[in-house]
Formats: sequence, C-alpha cells, structure tokens
Amino acid sequence: MKKRAAALCGAAAVLAGMITSIPADASAGSAAAPRTTSTSTSTPTARPSWKKCGTSDYPTLQCASLKVPLDHTNPYSERITLALSRVPHTAKTYQGPLLVNPGGPGGSGLTLAGFVASTLPKAVAAQYDVIGFDPRGVGASKPALDCKPGHFKPVRPDTVPSTRAIEKANLSRAKAFAQACGKKYANLLPYMDTVSAVRDMDAIRGALGARKINYFGYSYGTYLGAVYAKLYPQRVRRLVLDSIVDPTGVWYDDNLSQDYAFNDRHLAFLAWVAKNNAAYKLGTDPAKVEAKWYAMRAALAKNPAQEKVGASELEDTFIPGGYYNGYWPYLAEAFASYVNGKDSDALVEAYDNFGAVDASGDNGYSVYTSVQCRDASWPRDWRQWREDNWAVYDKAPFMAWNNAWYNAPCAFWPTDSLRPVDISNRRLPPTLLFQATNDAATPYEGGVTVHHQLRGSSLVVEQGGGNHGITLSGNACLDKYLAAYLTDGKVPHGSGEADAVCRTLPDPKPLTMKAASTSSRGSTLHGLLGYRG
Repeated sequence: MKKRAAALCGAAAVLAGMITSIPADASAGSAAAPRTTSTSTSTPTARPSWKKCGTSDYPTLQCASLKVPLDHTNPYSERITLALSRVPHTAKTYQGPLLVNPGGPGGSGLTLAGFVASTLPKAVAAQYDVIGFDPRGVGASKPALDCKPGHFKPVRPDTVPSTRAIEKANLSRAKAFAQACGKKYANLLPYMDTVSAVRDMDAIRGALGARKINYFGYSYGTYLGAVYAKLYPQRVRRLVLDSIVDPTGVWYDDNLSQDYAFNDRHLAFLAWVAKNNAAYKLGTDPAKVEAKWYAMRAALAKNPAQEKVGASELEDTFIPGGYYNGYWPYLAEAFASYVNGKDSDALVEAYDNFGAVDASGDNGYSVYTSVQCRDASWPRDWRQWREDNWAVYDKAPFMAWNNAWYNAPCAFWPTDSLRPVDISNRRLPPTLLFQATNDAATPYEGGVTVHHQLRGSSLVVEQGGGNHGITLSGNACLDKYLAAYLTDGKVPHGSGEADAVCRTLPDPKPLTMKAASTSSRGSTLHGLLGYRG
C-alpha cells in the first residue's frame, strides 16, 4: 500500500459564487431515474459553495462539501458529508463537469482534480470544471473510516505461513481488524460499497446542476465509472477508463490474478537490475539477482532491519515497483546497499517512502476493505484461502501471501455481501479505454473484457507497458487520444482487438546516470493513485 499524498483540500461550507449553468451541448439528455434492479430514492441537493483552497502546485483549486444520504434508498436516512474539489473552466466553450477518481477503493481524489486540470492540454482543460471528490468514508469526507489505527505497524508476522504459528498470528490480525471495523462502524458498513458510491456521484451531478457528467477514472475508478454508467447510462456524456478492473472477477478472483502479474513485474524489475549491473553490482544473471533478493528477504525475516523492516515490510516496499517502474532506481539502490554493503539505511528509507502506512493509509485501507468485502462474496472458509494461495505461491511467490493477508479481513467481515454489478452496456456514447499489456494491478485481460462489454467503446493499448495508470504520465501517444476525445468526442477505430496501439516509454535509468530516471508527471500521478485496486 502506498503512502498517500498529504495535500488535501479542506471542505468548505461557507457561501460563495454559484456554478455556471451548463450549456445545452453538455447537459442534453433525459433526467429520468436510471434503470436498475435496486431501489433508488432521489432527493434534492443544495449547490456546493466553493471556497479557494489552492496550493502552490494547483493555485486555482477550490473546495466545497456536499451532504448525501447514508442510505440512498431511504429519504429520511442520516446524512454524511462528501469533500469536493474543483478547478473551474475558463474557456467560452464549456463541456460540463469532468469527475475524476484515482482508484483504491479508498483513494482521495481532491488533489487529482488539480493534477488532471494542470496536465491536460490547457485548451482542453479550460473547457471543463474538473471535479475531484473523496468518496464516502475517505479522507476529508465525514465520517472518515479508521478501523484499527496502526494495523500495519512494523514488524508484522512473516506473510508466508510456513508454520501454524505464523498462520495463526496472521489470522488473528485479520480477524481483529474485521471485528474492530464492525464494532466501530456498525451503522456505516452496510452502506460502504461501490453502488452507494455511485449514488453519491449522481448526487454530485445533481448538485452541480448537470444533466450529464464526463468521467475519468483510474484503476478501481474504472469499475466505479462502469457501474455508474450501468445505473445511469443516460447521464454519461464522456467516459474514460484507464487501467481497467476485470468486472467478472470482483474481488476474490481478481486479487488472485494480480499475484501472477505482480510476480512477472517483479521479475522484470530484477532483470532490469541485472541489465544495469554497472550501477548496482548484483550480477548480470536475472536468476541470480532474484536469488539475492529472496536471500535478503530470508535474512530480514530472521533479523528485521533497524527493528522496522522485516520480510512483510520488505514486500510492502517493493510492491509499489509493480505499479510504477519509476520507483525501480530507488528500490534497486536500497537492494544493492543492503546486499553489497550490509547497509540497511537505504532500505529503511525506501520502506518509509514506499511501504510505510500513515494515518491516511489507515483510512484508505479501512475503506478498501469495507468496500471490497461488502461489494461481492468472499470465501468464508479459510481452508479455501489456504488452498488457493498456496497454489498461487507455488508459481508466483512474490506477492501471493502478502495480498492474501491484505484481503483476509473479508473472510470474517461483519456484513453480508452484495452481488457484483453486471457492467455490460449497450446504451452509452462512444467511450475510451486505456490499458497496458503488462499492467500488474489490473491485468490486460480485464481491459479486453470491458471493451467487449461496453458496446461502442474504443481500446487504446500501450504495447509492452507495465505501469498502472498510463495516461497523463508522459506518453504523448496515449495523451493524444485522450485529448482528442475530451475535445470533441472522437475515438479511434481499429480492426483488431485494440483500436489503437502506442509504444511504451523506455525503462528508467539508474540514478547514477545523468539521464532523467523517470517522468516527473508520472511520479506525481502515481503518488496520487490508490493501490491494490
């Protein structure tokens, strides 16, 4: 799990200027209730009152808050508060609100609005109100969940349950977390799910005075957007999904699939280290470099570095490298320092930067588990988890058990589970999908599946790309298609599985080399995206 960016906008409730009304081209469409199998109760919402909350990076950012029902099927339900952010449009041509989401579930979207507005071509961003939001339970929204502060405090038990005692210790942690959530948030957990978050999004749309929204989501945000489009197809104007969740596997099967893909990305990292042996001196044979990594893991399991980085924390530190190769040079330096110089300082620093979980991370994990455990059924018999994850570990050991324990509270979750939404859709305007072929967090097959399920969608593929979250991250080819779509709705059309293919960016250079090691835009974006979803 990644440390989350600390720059959050405070919610504002004071009176300020009203939002500009949306022109006909951005708001045309039916305002009728969505076709859905679940009951929906629409309640009037007041317009947000925006207040300046700009930062040095995003000076035009504004913030507001919005009250929504905890239970959207009950008009008398208690209200919770969503935190919103906005970068207002400045062009004469106005195309309506563009809601953005960074994934998770549990990722804060407030700062992402500033990033998207500043990273899109100016002429494109100027035509939209870019709207960020903290989903229910997240960040500056109230109440914000924190089931068990310090759940990831080091040093944790080894993730690999090689003995009954280790398995029992990890099971006790998972059960304790689930019990703490149930005790602390008994009234909230039945309403922590993707469909409820989608209802919140539609409440945001109504509060903005828009009959239709534009949406741009990364990672879990692709599932959130696809579910919104299923429940409210007539309210979707444009839809961009980047790094796409496979909706047929939510969430147990998707997590097992991740393990194989993350193992492949870890092997790619180790091969990169071997290729750059001049910088790291860990050998030129990837298999031998891999052996050194697992020897380091075994040593830390017995003797954690500075009583802070054991085997589990080491995995936490290197898992982010599976999301973004821009972290590889820093991880490689920490790896080399420990193995070659018996120096743990760089390793502990890497853990602090990439693996350690702070208060916002505790919040993000609480929302992550609350949503995923409620969204879909999970095995309640631990014997199935044990059998499935040992089978995965046998072929893909890098993240198998780390991921299992990360999700294990769902085996003991105190609420019933819902049925996943069938996101297949024939009622949408042209939509644009982006997927890297070697993405670990949301493997390529998920992008193809959603491409088939969303009739009329166009799929842009980054061939050979292994990062998670690929637009606005430095690849001009991908960003060209995104900008064209947001400008006039144009999408590419191809004859094969992909409608357009872009080459991936080169792997980073070691930090000791003069060439820039990574895209600054990419680093910023991946600091904002939520992990694990």
